[in-house]
Amino acid sequence: MKVKMILPALTEALSPYFRPIKYSLFPPLGLATLAGYLNPDDEVTLQDEHVERLDLNDEPDLVVIQVYITSASRAYALADHYRARGVYVALGGLHVTSLPEEAAQHADSIFLGPGEDTWPTFLADYRAGHPASVYTSSVRTLQGMPRIRRDLIKRSHYLVPNSIVVSRGCPHVCDFCYKEAFFKGGKSFYTQQVDDALGEIARLPGKHLYFLDDHLLGNPRFAASLFEGMRGMERLWQAAGTVQSVLRPGLLEQAAASGLRSLFVGFETLNSSNLQEQRKYQNLNRDYSAAIRRLHDLGVMVNASFVFGMDEDDESVFDRTVEWAINQGIETATFHILTPYPDTALYKRMQAQGRLLHSNWDLYDTRHVVYRPAKLTPEALESGYWRAYRDFYRWSAIVRGAGAHARWGERLRHVAYAGGWKKCEPMWDLIIRARRASSMLPVLETVLAAFGARRPVRGNAIELESPPEQSEPSPDVA
Repeated sequence: MKVKMILPALTEALSPYFRPIKYSLFPPLGLATLAGYLNPDDEVTLQDEHVERLDLNDEPDLVVIQVYITSASRAYALADHYRARGVYVALGGLHVTSLPEEAAQHADSIFLGPGEDTWPTFLADYRAGHPASVYTSSVRTLQGMPRIRRDLIKRSHYLVPNSIVVSRGCPHVCDFCYKEAFFKGGKSFYTQQVDDALGEIARLPGKHLYFLDDHLLGNPRFAASLFEGMRGMERLWQAAGTVQSVLRPGLLEQAAASGLRSLFVGFETLNSSNLQEQRKYQNLNRDYSAAIRRLHDLGVMVNASFVFGMDEDDESVFDRTVEWAINQGIETATFHILTPYPDTALYKRMQAQGRLLHSNWDLYDTRHVVYRPAKLTPEALESGYWRAYRDFYRWSAIVRGAGAHARWGERLRHVAYAGGWKKCEPMWDLIIRARRASSMLPVLETVLAAFGARRPVRGNAIELESPPEQSEPSPDVA
């Protein structure tokens, strides 16, 4: 059987204005995972449109396409192309699960939810000649999974070829997150066996790892066992976690000792009313500044996430958020416009309130305003979003942020990382177009190793009583 797996390019990735490095970070791990269930004699190809031109003149027996909201139009076009050629097409992913009736118009079979249980069932049905039109996940487990087909991944195309996922979902329930919509009907957070995760890590070459888990620290027992098993592997790794998990005594120290050097943290907003409204309870009454100090004292870089446009945000939110982030010495920040994804609690609430502006999924990219904000005009929200990026990554702001660190070495690393990430666009573009993204991995490893070399200069006191806005240097949120 000839199988073709496709990750279509997100809409913004096809624009001449997009940042090529962003779309050359990670390979399509989900599709490579599904490929592991195929038979040894199956002929399979995997193409990622973000880093290569698709071959649309081939004749596979089965085409499998992973669909995100801003790649939906492209995914449907590809699906229609292959169906017109008589090829069987299967669609799955976040957007398919959220809007199955829409996706079903472009596929022979659709997959709702994670595919560890439904994909093997489909393959058996397809080989027997009677595949179903809809497969809905109900059994949630990562036990007994075959090895990921990393041989299908073109490693030289990616800066971070060693991406890995050892859990599914997240234990928290935030209104704006896709997670609950994708995992409905079963468990929405579960992990691999520790030994299986360690085995996958051991098979990866080099030193660097990037855990793509929504919340690697979400199960403290699993995380602690994983970090203990990673001791001595001499890995340098990056991941995502919450403010709550950072402030939990003991676990972060274990993570840093096993090689954690950069953590993506969803601060989202410093306004407690916004947190309450979006049910991001894990951030309520947490001292953001204490979390950042703990990370920095352990030699861990902070990649902060901020969301603009919640109902308590007014025109002052952009400058206040950026100023706070700079003063905290945050190395990198990711800004977003609040986006009500279909089938989420936020989407349903805004739909009921008549606040949605349209259903052009291409613009549901956290860069455009697709609803009516409460205290901002759509134009002010978009312009403020772009201004926040511009102001945070000005050279003067990068230097000021570096000044928040205690030692000169730390300041220089801050400037090198933040500046290299945002200020070297022409260099990144040339490297990526030459298909040499992975050649820059040693540089990334060197910088990350330098972050871990620091020693604490103060105690790691954790203050849990202050709400987020009280940790700001100015009066009364990202």
